Amino acid sequence: MNAAPADAAKDNWVDLYAPEGAKPYLRLMRADRPIGTWLLLIPCWQGLALAAAERGAEPRALLLDAALFAVGAMVMRGAGCAYNDIVDRDFDAKVARTAKRPIPAGQIGVKSAWAFLFGLCLVGLAVLLQFNPYTVALGAGSIGLIAAYPFMKRITWWPQAWLGLTFNWGALMGYAAIAGELTPAPMLLYASGLAWTLGYDTIYAHQDKEDDALVGVKSSARLLGSQTTPALIGFYAFTIAGAAGAMLLAGISPLYLLLLIPAAAHFYWQITKLDIDNPANCLRVFRSNRDAGLLVLAPLLLAALASLSYV
Repeated sequence: MNAAPADAAKDNWVDLYAPEGAKPYLRLMRADRPIGTWLLLIPCWQGLALAAAERGAEPRALLLDAALFAVGAMVMRGAGCAYNDIVDRDFDAKVARTAKRPIPAGQIGVKSAWAFLFGLCLVGLAVLLQFNPYTVALGAGSIGLIAAYPFMKRITWWPQAWLGLTFNWGALMGYAAIAGELTPAPMLLYASGLAWTLGYDTIYAHQDKEDDALVGVKSSARLLGSQTTPALIGFYAFTIAGAAGAMLLAGISPLYLLLLIPAAAHFYWQITKLDIDNPANCLRVFRSNRDAGLLVLAPLLLAALASLSYV
């Protein structure tokens, strides 16, 4: 039987229902841990909603775009994880939380992992080509960010910032899918997402800080240490402020800003409940960021629904 990674939720669908031969590949693309797909997808939907609220959209077209981004987020998150695991296979073998991942555990060979990665990228390309040329160009522009990310932990204390630049690229693509261009509003939303990622991925990195120190991997968690809490306050405050500013720049009524209060309350909950020396607690708080992202999406989505064109 294939061993599940230590950070996968118990009784996930891969463990329960997937054929044994498929399990290593599904784990390689993190299908047993959907939180990463949510964190990649939510900025796409935020960008879509921002553009729809500002410029209007036909409902069926908006739903189609949302579905395409969902498929794209799933396969490209999987491709990114496969690439990351190929590059980091020697590091992963030395870290308790990642030692059971398919490549370091010997369940998938490196050549097979590359072939699987290539297949996922082909699916992602097929999805990308459904959008307008501007969005296709934007998507192609993210390749450099994706390719460089696994190496950032070797050269900077802020690999979380690079992840933020990469994971929130979808906010720009979502906006461009409707608008066919970029304006200051989606750029500010992108900056808001970057701050959000700095917060949640710093929390995530606290799980591995002792092993990271032993193998020489850098992270914002190791750098900030006991100053994590004030840093999180700053990251999450900018997340809310950036989202609010993007809404105002897009001409959304200031009344919708009140709907960001639940998101702010959720971030406050994260900060007060976090125990940086308890890996299980860090994982639980990290995973809660799906809900945080959806709460930031909510006012954008409601504003978009109010602006839909049914003609």
